[in-house]
Amino acid sequence: MSSEKLNLLDVTRANIRLLHLTWFAFFLTFVVWFSHAPLKPLIMETFNMSVAQWKALLILNVALTIPSRIVVGILVDKFGPRIVYSLLLAAGGMMCLAFASAQSYEQLALFRFLLGFVGAGFVIGIRLVGEWFPARHVGLAEGVYGGWGNFGSAAAAFTLPTLALVFGGDDGWRYAIGMTGLMAMAYSVVFYLRARNTPKGSTYFKPKKSGGLEVTNKKDFYFYLAMNLPMYLILAVLAWKLSPSGVGLLTQGTTYLMYVILLVLCVYQFSQIYRVNKDMLQGTPVPAHDHYKFKQVAILDWAYFVTFGSELAVVSMLPAFFLETFEGMTLAAAGALGAAYAFMNLVARPGGGYISDKFGRRRSMSIFIVGLTLGYFALSQVSGAWPISLAVISVMFCSFFVQAGEGAVFAMVPLVKRRMTGQIAGMAGAYGNVGAVTFLTVYSFVDASTFFLVIAAAALVVFGIVQFLEEPAGHMHEVNEDGTIAQIELT
Repeated sequence: MSSEKLNLLDVTRANIRLLHLTWFAFFLTFVVWFSHAPLKPLIMETFNMSVAQWKALLILNVALTIPSRIVVGILVDKFGPRIVYSLLLAAGGMMCLAFASAQSYEQLALFRFLLGFVGAGFVIGIRLVGEWFPARHVGLAEGVYGGWGNFGSAAAAFTLPTLALVFGGDDGWRYAIGMTGLMAMAYSVVFYLRARNTPKGSTYFKPKKSGGLEVTNKKDFYFYLAMNLPMYLILAVLAWKLSPSGVGLLTQGTTYLMYVILLVLCVYQFSQIYRVNKDMLQGTPVPAHDHYKFKQVAILDWAYFVTFGSELAVVSMLPAFFLETFEGMTLAAAGALGAAYAFMNLVARPGGGYISDKFGRRRSMSIFIVGLTLGYFALSQVSGAWPISLAVISVMFCSFFVQAGEGAVFAMVPLVKRRMTGQIAGMAGAYGNVGAVTFLTVYSFVDASTFFLVIAAAALVVFGIVQFLEEPAGHMHEVNEDGTIAQIELT
């Protein structure tokens, strides 16, 4: 048995360089993904769009991200982060240029739907950073990657309107969005030339089969199937939102067709999961060194559901919440206060990862979820009688625990099973989007106060689930190309 270790006392310049290369790739994917949002008035004017049509674009922007994170997770485990991230950046850049060049609302909607795929870029870096940093530093490194990269949406909001004005004219927004696409395409070349899948001398472990997670026993197999169902159910909710009962972008017949397609995809995915685990189901024992508990993956999924899911949902409604709650507040002020929630990503997510490294995975995650529960309860009590400063403090308090919780989730993801880190990250990431759509759907039926209370209640349930998380200890085992067993330290 050999020992697979990074040749590090702490971290080297090569590790730091790789981390900077990777978070900036993620940053660019978020700039591209959310490039349309700050240019809403200009785009709506160009296409003479209704509010319903704009809302449909927002739905389309996240629809493909849920399945794409699963698909990209499979691809990154099989082909490696270097090539997959490079291709994703290049393809996202081209789709961005196509969106900027659209001549009709139908074309705009199509390319915005396809751009949802770029939201899967997050998954790739989780595997890559996990390869380059040892367990004792992986939480902080993943937090920097996620927090700094996630800031791309805020950077787009602050820079693209100014850039559109610099270009000027009716097509200023097209040039601004097109520039982000060109940047992504150029950086895809830089990333391919500079990034490497692992540090020199380390092995990049790949799954034995592609198409789904390998599980250890029959109980975990059925548990895994059940955990896939919420993703299809929420995609069905998105189809319903686009139907005549929602924003009306789809006809009733097309909506029914979407339901059938989702059912077919679900059956196909289940068949692939069966194919990957067929030998185990037919009685072939899984080697002891390959054992892991799928419940670890499921717990991380639900934790990300309530952390990142609530963040996406709240960021979408927070400016409007401030406008409606505080009389006399301007649109610009409400937008700035709403952006304060996203700003916390720069410190909170790395902070959450660092605390997870130092004080334990389960304990840290539990504390962060309790904190965000209290934060959302506080937001549910905000009214026009509150001083605005106190409302902002409540938002920042809540935001810190939400994003620190996200950092804690992905501090744990690389420590479950190395060769399937991409797929595990993809599933957790997809659950974040499932949470966002779930909470936004709730918001469409209730007032803001009830909305925040629903998130707080969901967080309490997840707190109970997190208590079943097992602290990683000892070693993770993988098989080298020569058949020997490698040990990867988990502490």
